Amino acid sequence: MNNNIIFEAIVGSQSYGTATPQSDLDKKQVYIQEPNDILGFKYMQQIEYDKDFVGYEVRRFVELLMTANLTTLEMLYSPKDCILIKNPIFDLLIENRDKFLTKQCKNSFGGFAVQQIRKSKGHDKKMNWEKEKITRKGILDFCYVVDGGKTKNVQDWLGENGLNQSYCGLVKLDHMPFCYAIYLAVVGYKGICSQNGNDVLLSSIPKGEKPATTMYFNKDAYSIHCKEYREYQGWLENRNMARFVDNVGHGQPYDSKNLLHSRRLIDMALEIPETGTLNVRRPNAEYLLQIRRGEIPLERIIEEAEQDLARLDEVYKNCKLPDSVDPEFAHELVIQIRDAHKYFWEQ
Repeated sequence: MNNNIIFEAIVGSQSYGTATPQSDLDKKQVYIQEPNDILGFKYMQQIEYDKDFVGYEVRRFVELLMTANLTTLEMLYSPKDCILIKNPIFDLLIENRDKFLTKQCKNSFGGFAVQQIRKSKGHDKKMNWEKEKITRKGILDFCYVVDGGKTKNVQDWLGENGLNQSYCGLVKLDHMPFCYAIYLAVVGYKGICSQNGNDVLLSSIPKGEKPATTMYFNKDAYSIHCKEYREYQGWLENRNMARFVDNVGHGQPYDSKNLLHSRRLIDMALEIPETGTLNVRRPNAEYLLQIRRGEIPLERIIEEAEQDLARLDEVYKNCKLPDSVDPEFAHELVIQIRDAHKYFWEQ
């Protein structure tokens, strides 16, 4: 495979000029498979070596370029100091790279930027849950009784009356989902719930007993809480700690890495039709890093982004970029690259 690698580069924040000491080193490559592998059952259009290193077979690479894929377009315009391997064959792609800049870039760059802004604005993002000190709640936290014409949590009601939940027996009320009559006895009843159960308990009540009150179990709210708590625990286990600390440290209600990328993508989306090229190494890298550090107010970032996004339609409507990549050109280019690769290794 090594002889078939025609390009490899460092991508992401290192290439944008926005890397921090905690940034990962992401790499991408382009390779060419042998004809027999392509004709047989060994064709591999993409290889994921690990989460930070992915390779594309040249046909797949060009297919992605035809859709204005962000990653592959940025690879074609990689800064020189980020290029690790470049076979002369790859120059065929670099020489024709501007032909892959089309009006589709408006949606690929601009559309992705909108997604990043939406991600960043969410106050309910899991990284903000830490501030709320999410704790596991039990069934009793979602049970309420009627007392004096008002509702109160069953635990408060039990405490005010010097009772323990184990003294209670529940009977389901007909025609009233999740509503129960509470009966009281020192012994003999199952209680409202068990320690590790996920539902209330029902007891057999002797005839003639009178209920003390009526209880409602908000089971839907309890189920949602359990689901969110499981998600939170999973997020705690898998989160990028350096990024989490970075976001918590600046104290602003947004994911600063998402907003950095949204600003970068909007700038690039506007530059493509205005300049006819793609600048991967960002000239405003320091401003982007200020966003990352939380030094720019969220309101200012959003206002600037929305103003520039509003310009996109007009800019792309009046630009000279083609609507899409000519499929015949792309087909001939892949054939040319494969022929050049075969000739290169036969010499």
